[in-house]
Amino acid sequence: MNRREFNRLLSAGAIAGILPKSSFAFSSIKPNYDLPQKGNARLLHITDCHAQLNPIYFREPNVNIGLNQAFGRTPHVVGEAFLKKNNVTQSSIEAHAFTYLNFNSAAKEYGKIGGFAHLSTLIKSLRSSAGGTENTLLLDGGDTWQGSATAYWSRGKDMVQAANLLGVDVMTGHWEFTYQDEEVFSNVDDFNGEFLAQNIKLTEDALFEGKRSHDEDTGHVFKPYTIKELNGHRIAIIGQAFPYTPVANPKRFIPDWTFGIQNQDLQELVNAIKDEERPDAIIVLSHNGMDVDLKLAAVVTGIDFILGGHTHDGVPIPVVVKNSGGQTVVTNAGSNGKFVGVLDLNLDNGQLKGYEYKLLPVFSNFIEHDAEMTALIAEIRKPHLDTLTEELAVTESLLYRRGNFNGTFDQLICDALRHELNAEISLSPGFRWGTTVLPGQAITFEHVMDQTCITYPETYARDMLGNEIKAILEDVADNLFHPDPFYQQGGDMVRVGGMNYICDPTASFGNRISRMTLDNGKTIDANKYYKVAGWATVGSKAPGKPIWEVVSSYLRNQKVVNITKINSPELRNVKNNPGIVL
Repeated sequence: MNRREFNRLLSAGAIAGILPKSSFAFSSIKPNYDLPQKGNARLLHITDCHAQLNPIYFREPNVNIGLNQAFGRTPHVVGEAFLKKNNVTQSSIEAHAFTYLNFNSAAKEYGKIGGFAHLSTLIKSLRSSAGGTENTLLLDGGDTWQGSATAYWSRGKDMVQAANLLGVDVMTGHWEFTYQDEEVFSNVDDFNGEFLAQNIKLTEDALFEGKRSHDEDTGHVFKPYTIKELNGHRIAIIGQAFPYTPVANPKRFIPDWTFGIQNQDLQELVNAIKDEERPDAIIVLSHNGMDVDLKLAAVVTGIDFILGGHTHDGVPIPVVVKNSGGQTVVTNAGSNGKFVGVLDLNLDNGQLKGYEYKLLPVFSNFIEHDAEMTALIAEIRKPHLDTLTEELAVTESLLYRRGNFNGTFDQLICDALRHELNAEISLSPGFRWGTTVLPGQAITFEHVMDQTCITYPETYARDMLGNEIKAILEDVADNLFHPDPFYQQGGDMVRVGGMNYICDPTASFGNRISRMTLDNGKTIDANKYYKVAGWATVGSKAPGKPIWEVVSSYLRNQKVVNITKINSPELRNVKNNPGIVL
């Protein structure tokens, strides 16, 4: 989407009344917003909102390294390389939406993004301009029930309410499964749409014990697919949940479920849908991550589109993947309510004749809030406002989490762990969710929860050998940089505090990490013990306080935050990689 086209959309919105009366608006005339439909069925796609009900700031990465086949391929381009590859004008509002460039000044100029009240207005307009709900579907790629304090406290119930009011028709999941299995079922029961996952099945023992499932014969825990009719055309939607949930997150919460990519099962399901349902188009609503989806599109035939999530990549131009059966179009719709993907399909006589795709940035200053959604959000937040709005400190630095190795908010967490738990080294997970705080802003308790509110938040401090620390770094690096996307388990590199190291992403497993040193310059000895603090243990529950208590205590004492050093590694063999700008 170029600047002229984006400004045309904004102008159309102003005329239609989707824009508020502000310095951003172009007209006070307010007919309905109209994005003309190009075809006869419209799919709207959101993903990875991470429970952010209100508008936020969110900085895109300056490090998203792609190797081997992923070198220079979307989404592994950042900054100016991203603008060039995706035909986005420099210093434009869309450049701010899709990149980290000039983030501080652009964020102040254009304001926050997302927010369910603004998202609701936009989605209603996009549905209306396509003929209403009978001609449109709203698809949610997951990571909806986790990422905010109110979602944590309500066990995702607040987000189920918001999704119902937003009108979500179909969703799949990932962080949804970090609640207890019975809590997941309770939320699914309360959800007005359909929750799909072709790749989640009961274990054999759970099947024998008669545990809850969608289908006792196949063992599917949730419905694997659904058929929706839009404007007289049949569209198949298949759910693909995050395949590595029991590895990346605690299996103890969902002990009876098996996951996996299950590409062979998916191929069989696609073939069966084609033969038995005869749809006009087949869509996979995925939470695999972009690279996994690109490989999946190459090895599974018969899928028209994969609408992806998990890796938080804003992909304005879809990637067309050739396979033995034709082609599959793959895209990803960013995160945090920042984007809405609009896929218009031209369907005729049981075939897909054409399509048009736009990824629309959601700038809340340009969109009127929906009154009903605003009231719901206020109701959800009201009992917790005093806690959420507590000002813990003021930041002089831009605080963000996004990028393969470290972010300034990650560094803040690592610094807090070392200080509060009296440790030499700290480790923090490479999560990709977490909102951004601008320089000069107060860091509130809500900001801390945006970065830390998971269902296994307990901290620890224990002695670890130097070779144990290296093994952890090597293991996570392999998850991130393995040459086969099907072995990449998502997320980014574990964040470190108090230590430095060299990383060669192009090396083989066990050889990517070298020259580990403490901040004082001393080499980390493989056979020496070091006191290490961390949080978010996957295997078993840690004994310490929740991470948000540790970080909040640190901030209350610091009062002012200024991140002058980030423990990011020295990188080797990525000098000309378009996925990195330092």
